[in-house]
Amino acid sequence: MTKTSKITYTAIFAAFSSVLMYFEFPLPFMPPFLQVDLSGVAVLIGAFIFGIRSGICMILIKDLIHLTKSATGGSGELADFLMMTALIVVAVTIYQRSRTRKAAVSGCLIGTVGMAFVGMLTNYFLIIPYYIVAMGWPIETILDLCAQVNPYIGSMWGYLLLGVLPFNLIKGLIITIITLLAYKKLSIFIKSKQITFGHTHGTTKA
Repeated sequence: MTKTSKITYTAIFAAFSSVLMYFEFPLPFMPPFLQVDLSGVAVLIGAFIFGIRSGICMILIKDLIHLTKSATGGSGELADFLMMTALIVVAVTIYQRSRTRKAAVSGCLIGTVGMAFVGMLTNYFLIIPYYIVAMGWPIETILDLCAQVNPYIGSMWGYLLLGVLPFNLIKGLIITIITLLAYKKLSIFIKSKQITFGHTHGTTKA
């Protein structure tokens, strides 16, 4: 695959990911302002095919596009960039060590854990401060909203450990499952282009 083709496919995956980012849905018993989107599926597939650098470019492009209609003053987009970068760096790095389906699954699952912990940090340092400072929401108001779906969330640590952490673990699991299923469907196309995960020659075992 030529450099031009790789750039073109990276842009296509980024565009598809940016569209998916606008379709969000909540999870039961989770804070209502935490929403799942499936943009990570396109990014993760793209990162497996074209490598970590292309994956990060996809994340950057989709978040910059989404920034034009941001409801979080850019804090949500920055958080998404950091979280998704953690996921693909870990997942693709682990996969490239042995290039087997087991490595791909392990990489996604470990990457999901990394993404979840980064999500706790971004909520603590970016998203919650934005709502408190820019939106003027008292922390008590935020916690009350969380307590309506989970009465055990009564503090910032409760929000992080009982809200953000499990939410992102579930989100990562959803992204992992769909990614692996979608990649299997795309394997004929990928093999026809003689592309392996992150390489331009050979075949893949995943």
